[in-house]
Amino acid sequence: MNIFSSLITSRVVATLSALVVIVVGCGAGIWQLNRAEQKIRLGESLSARLQMPILNANADSLTLEQATERRILARGRFIQDEAIWLDNRPRPIPEGGAGAAGQSGFYVMMPLKLDGQELVLWVNRGWAPRNHENRIELPPVKTVGEVVTIEGIAFPHPGRVYELGKKDATQASPRIEQNFDLDFEARSHEWKQLPFIVRESGSSKEDGLLRNWPSPTNGVDRHYAYAFQWFALALTGFLFWLINGLMKYRRELAVNGDRG
Repeated sequence: MNIFSSLITSRVVATLSALVVIVVGCGAGIWQLNRAEQKIRLGESLSARLQMPILNANADSLTLEQATERRILARGRFIQDEAIWLDNRPRPIPEGGAGAAGQSGFYVMMPLKLDGQELVLWVNRGWAPRNHENRIELPPVKTVGEVVTIEGIAFPHPGRVYELGKKDATQASPRIEQNFDLDFEARSHEWKQLPFIVRESGSSKEDGLLRNWPSPTNGVDRHYAYAFQWFALALTGFLFWLINGLMKYRRELAVNGDRG
C-alpha cells in the first residue's frame, strides 16, 4: 500500500473531518484578521475627520455624507417624552480603561428640537445600566427643560445588535428597543429630522449617563489573539490527521514486512 492510499483513501472519514477543521479554523482566523483591519481603517478615518472644523447643526444644511464622523455642535431642547432606550448595549469602556466591560445596559436615544428651526436631531446621550430584575424599570436620567448646547460625533446609526422579527408599529411606553431606525422615526412622528445621529461627547455632565466612548480600534489585539487561536486549531487538526496517518502507514509497512 502506498502512502497516498494509507493517508487518504483508507481514511476518508478522518480526512473529511480534518478538512472541515482546517477550513473552519482558517476561515474564522481570516475573518478575525479582516475585522481587525476594518477597525484600524475606521480608526484612521475617524481620527482624520475629527481634525476637520466642527460643524454647526443649527447653521449648516448637513447631509449624511458631509456629517459622518465629523464633530457636530447643536443647540436645542430635548424632547424627553420621545426617548428610546436601546437595550443590550455594553458599558462603554475607553481604551486601556478598567471596569465592568461586560455589564449590559441602555443607550439613551433622545430627539433634540433644534433652536430656531423645525428640525429634529437624534442624540445618543450616553449609556445607563439596566435593572436585571425588572426590565422596564429604567435608571434615573436627568434631562433639563431649557435650551442646551451639545457636542458630539455624527454617525449613520448608534450601532446595531441582532434582532428577531420586525419592528412593531405600536409603540409601548417606555420605548425599549433593540435597534434604532431613523427612517421609521421620521415616518412615525411626521417631523423633519437630520439624516444622522450624534453621539454626545463629554463625561463631566451630571445626568446619570456614561459617555466614555471607546476608540474604534478597541479590541484589535483581541481579534489578533482570536485569529491565532483559530489558525492554531486548523494547524492542530492537520498535524493530528498527518501524524496518525503516518503512524498507520508505518504499522502497515511492519505488518507487510516492509520495514526499513
